[in-house]
Formats: sequence, structure tokens, C-alpha cells
Amino acid sequence: MKLSIRKKIVLTFVILVMMGGAEGFVAYYQHHVLNHKVQLLEMKENLFNSILEARRYEKNFFLTLQSEHLQQAISYVRRSRDILETIVGKYSRFALAGNLETRLDQLGTYEKALTNLFRFREIASTNGKGIDSDDVRHTEKIKLLGRNITVDMETMVSNERAYIKKLIARSQMFLFVDWAAIFLASCLAAFFLIFHVDRPLKAIEDAIQKIAVGDYANIPEISTGDEFEALVVSLNKMIQELNRRSEQLLQSKKLASLGTLTSGVAHELNNPLNNISTSIQILLEEIEEPDLKYKKELLVETERQIERARDIVRALLEFSRERSFSLEEVSFRELVDDTIRLIKSELPANVELKVGVPHGIRARMDPRRIQQVLLNLMFNAVQAMEDGGLLVVSASMREQEDIFCFQVQDTGQGISEENIAMIFDPFFTTKDSSTRRASNGSLCRGIVEQQGSGLGLAICHGIVEKHGGHIELESEPGQGTTFRICLPFGKTDDRETT
Repeated sequence: MKLSIRKKIVLTFVILVMMGGAEGFVAYYQHHVLNHKVQLLEMKENLFNSILEARRYEKNFFLTLQSEHLQQAISYVRRSRDILETIVGKYSRFALAGNLETRLDQLGTYEKALTNLFRFREIASTNGKGIDSDDVRHTEKIKLLGRNITVDMETMVSNERAYIKKLIARSQMFLFVDWAAIFLASCLAAFFLIFHVDRPLKAIEDAIQKIAVGDYANIPEISTGDEFEALVVSLNKMIQELNRRSEQLLQSKKLASLGTLTSGVAHELNNPLNNISTSIQILLEEIEEPDLKYKKELLVETERQIERARDIVRALLEFSRERSFSLEEVSFRELVDDTIRLIKSELPANVELKVGVPHGIRARMDPRRIQQVLLNLMFNAVQAMEDGGLLVVSASMREQEDIFCFQVQDTGQGISEENIAMIFDPFFTTKDSSTRRASNGSLCRGIVEQQGSGLGLAICHGIVEKHGGHIELESEPGQGTTFRICLPFGKTDDRETT
């Protein structure tokens, strides 16, 4: 039978209360019995002491034959009878001995014998007689009765004292067992709360934290039969709805990026097309002129503008279309050195370059694409330091996290907080649209001419995501910017995408 979490907690509480109540009742009963036993022992000790006093005066009488001693003995016997009657009336059910009435009769017989002896001695004293045979028989009977009662009472007191010691030992054992039972019950209650309350709550908490950072994976189902199971089902429905709405939001963002992309394409292609159109118009107007050198310059400029338009289109294709790539183990220091050789001539004299990449770092990556990322980030850093500064390229291994990270850091103008969220959007840029011409090959030229168009960082973001990594950005206006790229260091299967 499946119970709700409220019923489970109530049931656990009821069981603990019942156990505590039962243990408390047993402890109270033991304390009650022990308390009456102690009182009974005190009364039996008083009874035994009274009998001893009676026996002492009895012996004094037989030594001195003074009637006063016999009277004292009789009074102590009567006091003993009163004590024993109180014990019989009030504590008989707590006494070990079950023949208290018989002992009461013995005390009565002993008292009667002492009373008869006292009467005989009074009569004998009045008549002036000495001790006769009847007195001797009375004396022996009294001594025998007193001895038997004394031994019997002493045995009874000793038995009661020994039983009280057993009760105390048993009470101590019960306290230990009681503690062990409470500890066991507490452990069981703790395990119950851990497995039926804490674990489901932890799973839900972890899932909510993942949702907070954008991971909308379903929560693993739990079969507790209570509110937690229903809560997980509801959360999974909510996650599915979030996934659906996230896809809608992503699509709307793509449409917004498409608008930016279209505007950027029109703007970027318009300049070279205008230049081409102008050069052709001039050629048409002056085609009959004999100035071949000037015509050649116009054609060279036209070719340059066509090449520029082609590079823009190539960059757009690189951004919009994924190409196949393969992962291989690469010495990252060698890759950085190769990249620096490509751009060394493009670095301004007022920019200092430092490399903090250990020679032993090797990681799996597509070297051409990661080089493209390095070029983009380094040119971004150079353009951010118009008045000069420090450019640092470094790398490190995080073996405990199984990732490899490299970073490009500059001391330039930084990025404002409102622009950080859009920095990887295609065609988003804070630069002007002018481009710089590189002289070190097509790769470097293509990268440089992307600056100002807003495609560089968008392409970097796509390359890093393709590697299964992520980009971290730290920037403060006026202080500089740090791009940190983290890639999986562990073995990764090569992926081919067309």
C-alpha cells in the first residue's frame, strides 16, 4: 500500500511516540516497584531492629530476673506486630515472602508467651516463690520462639535486600536496552527520512539547479508513491514545456540574428560593389583613352574589391555551414607558435605579446579551427588596444576536471556590460566597418577582413561548441578583456559533419 509523505511522517511519529510511551511506562513501573521495595525494606529493617531489641530485653530479664526488662521486651514485640501488620496491609503484594500472616501469628505467640511469663513472675514474686519447672519450660519456649523469629526476620530482610539489588541491576540493564532501542529507532527514522524524503528532495533540488542554468533534462522518475513522485511528474511536464518554449525562443533569436545577418551582408557587400561599379563606369567612359596604367589600376582595384566580397561570402559560409573536421592530438605550444608567426607582422609596435603556454601540453582538437579561434581572439585583442598594451596567450590543464583551457587576455578598452550578452551574435560589432588588409596568406587575410563585420566571435563560438567546449568571458571597461576557452581533455571520438 502506497502512503503519502504526510502519512509516512505521521506513522513514523506515532511509532516513535508509542515506543517512547511503552518504554516510559515500563520505566515508571520499575521505579514504582523499586520505590515500594525500598520502603518495604526500611519497614522490615525497623521490624527486625524491634525484634532484636525485644530479644535483648528478653536476655536481660533472664540474666537479672527484673520484670522491667520483660515489660520492655513485651512492648517491642507489640511494636513489631504493629509494623508487621502495616507491612501486611500496605506492602504485602510487594513482599517476597508470601507467609506474612504466619509470621504475624508467630509474633502473637511470642508476645503471649512473654506476657504469661511476666504474669507468672508477678504471682511468684507476690507469693515469695522461686523459679519452678513451669518457669523453666516457659523460658525455653520463649528463647526458642525468639530465636526462630529473629532468624526468620533476618532471612526475610536479607532476601529483600538482595532482590532490591537485582531490581537496580535490572533497571540499569533496562536503561541500556531502552537507550539502544531509542538509538535504533532514531536510526531507522533517519534512514526512512533519508531514503523517502531527503533523496527525492535532493534529486528535485539538483534538477531545479540544472533548470536554473538552462539544462532542461528530465528528472529521473522515482517510485515513492507519495507527493514526491507526483511532484517529479509535474516537474517533468514543466521541463517539457520549458523545452518547447526554449525552442520557440531559440527560433525567435535565430530570426533576429537572421535580420542582423541580412543587414550585415547588405552593408558589407555594398562597399565593394559600389567600388566595382565606380571602377567599371570609369573604364567605360575612358575606354578609348590611351592611359593603360590608369586603366590597369582600376582593374586591380576592381579585382581587390571582388576578392573582398568573396572573402565576406566565404566568412558567411563558414558561419552558416558546418564542415567536416577531425580531432587529433596536438602540441598546443607549437600551434600557438605557428599562429604567432602568421600574425607577427600585423602586430603594432606598441603591443607587447607574452606567451605562457607550457611545452608539454597536448590535447585533442581540430588544429586549423582552433588556430582560427586564436587568430580571431588575438586580432580582437589588438584592435581593442589602439593605444598599445599587453597581449597574453596562456594555457593550463585541469586534470581533476578532465578539461584543457587556454586564454587570450588583453589590457584594452574592455566590453560594456550591456554588450557582453550579444558579443557572440553574428554581425554584432562595436567596431567600424573598415577592414585591414593582411599580407600573410589567405587564412590570415580572411580572418582580418572579418573584423568589423561581427562574424569573428560568432565563428569562434561555433568552433568551440563543435569541440564540446565552452567560452568564458571576463571583461571590465577600461581594464581589459579575457577570453577563456575550455575543451574536453579526455579521449573524444572523431566527428564528421557535412
